[in-house]
Amino acid sequence: MKRMMMVLIAGWLVPAVAAADADLWELGKANRDTLTVSTLFTAQDVRRHLFSDEGLDKAIAWCKATGITRVFIEEYRDKYWAQRPAIEKARDRFRAAGIAADGCVTTTQIGKASGGWQGISCFTDKATQDEVQKIFEFSASIFDQIMIDDFWFTDCKCEECAKAKGNLSWGEYRCQLMDRVSRERIQEPARKVNPKVKIIIKYPQWYDDFHNRGYDVIGETRDFDWIWVGTETRDYNDKQWGGKVQYEAYYIMRWLGEIGGPKCDGGWFDWLGTTEKTYLEQANQTILAGSKEMMLFCYGGLQGTTGPANVVNLRKEMPGLFELARLIKGKPIRGVAAPKPPSSDAGKEMYVYDFVGMMGIPLVPTATIDPKAATAFYPVHVLKDTQFGDKLKAMLAAGKPVLITDGLAEKIGAIEGANKPAILKVKGEPKLLLEISREQLAAIRGPLLKPFGLAFDAPNKVALYLFGEDLIAVENFNDEPVSTTLQFEKAVKAKSRLVIPAGGEGTLTEGEKKVQVEISPRTLVVIQVDKM
Repeated sequence: MKRMMMVLIAGWLVPAVAAADADLWELGKANRDTLTVSTLFTAQDVRRHLFSDEGLDKAIAWCKATGITRVFIEEYRDKYWAQRPAIEKARDRFRAAGIAADGCVTTTQIGKASGGWQGISCFTDKATQDEVQKIFEFSASIFDQIMIDDFWFTDCKCEECAKAKGNLSWGEYRCQLMDRVSRERIQEPARKVNPKVKIIIKYPQWYDDFHNRGYDVIGETRDFDWIWVGTETRDYNDKQWGGKVQYEAYYIMRWLGEIGGPKCDGGWFDWLGTTEKTYLEQANQTILAGSKEMMLFCYGGLQGTTGPANVVNLRKEMPGLFELARLIKGKPIRGVAAPKPPSSDAGKEMYVYDFVGMMGIPLVPTATIDPKAATAFYPVHVLKDTQFGDKLKAMLAAGKPVLITDGLAEKIGAIEGANKPAILKVKGEPKLLLEISREQLAAIRGPLLKPFGLAFDAPNKVALYLFGEDLIAVENFNDEPVSTTLQFEKAVKAKSRLVIPAGGEGTLTEGEKKVQVEISPRTLVVIQVDKM
């Protein structure tokens, strides 16, 4: 049955139908303590769009029409320094319009090239470090808060780097290097220029390669004031940008959120390789993952290709997105512990967590392995923890359901005892998990969900999320409608709280201990479940 959704506008709860026609600027202001919406103007955008009064007027109007209450104005990207007068004028105009304005730096094409990833620098090189310092001193002289876009890494293997690395692995050297350069060439000099400055590091979405390229999520999260997360999953089937499933945005944001705690502030996604549907799914996952802010990258890019259509559609869905953020705010997630120790190697199981989430297994991303967890999923990453074997034995001895990959099973060998872990056949290709049948999925999920008094029946590419004791979200990533069933150990009363997109269907049919949910294609349904 369908329920009327209510949303908050300027302190009032109003029907969503009315909210869809309401001023999104007022909606954004009223909800920014729950979810702030922001965008970025790259250094090149400053030149193209913010130099004239006409361009500034257009940019401010666009932001207000999209419910955006904060902008980041970039000082440097790809060898281009935005001009101070233009930056300061734009900053002041946005603030006068009631939109918060902060700085940003993208550390591409600085000094000596790495010889690897295009645009990335050799940060061992002193002249490159000097240039980095100048950029952040400049930015700190204009703004009290600066974002670093997700190119703050290196893959350089030049002679100078090799000599400095010595006997360390490339990952160890790069993490130590980037930690040190972050402190000595960004944080310390920026704070000398502006003692009030706060600096945000934005991590990219490729978490299984962080340590190999110098992202030390423990050290850098400790040293920087805030952390942000790349949640740009795009379209899985896109030829240029594809290969990332939607659940990755949820996993990485929750994983870094556990590591960073209150420091983890926002998620950032873009228009590249998306349709209106997959663009909206990025927003859904960013919010489901607990993000307090979502950035629409970037103003200039969103003016062309698929950007305008994405934004038009997003504006229609903004009331529902604010409501989604409100519904889950402060609610802890429940489910299957899915630990990825920081700096752990994936072997042939890169990003396997993301594909497991697409199987309708509600994961609880974590950086540590806790044998007290009710149930757990373990891939080869867990071998980073030297005590993993003992922890696994403790869980199995306690009779807890555990799912491990075939890759991990091969590495740890035979397991003694009566209770054995279930083995997930990844076969070194996590994408094959998207082909598991509905019947096979039910058998895999059954033991893992039993500790929560729940069973879930659904086809592949339907994700399940558990919030607190009374809220369940189900998202259908398929291009066709699906019928799903939630089975409970005790009698419950269920009601639909939200459906995204607004025109989507999420029809509930209740039994005493069962709720059947019919979900339209590419649709998220949020259900409140109360015990009888």
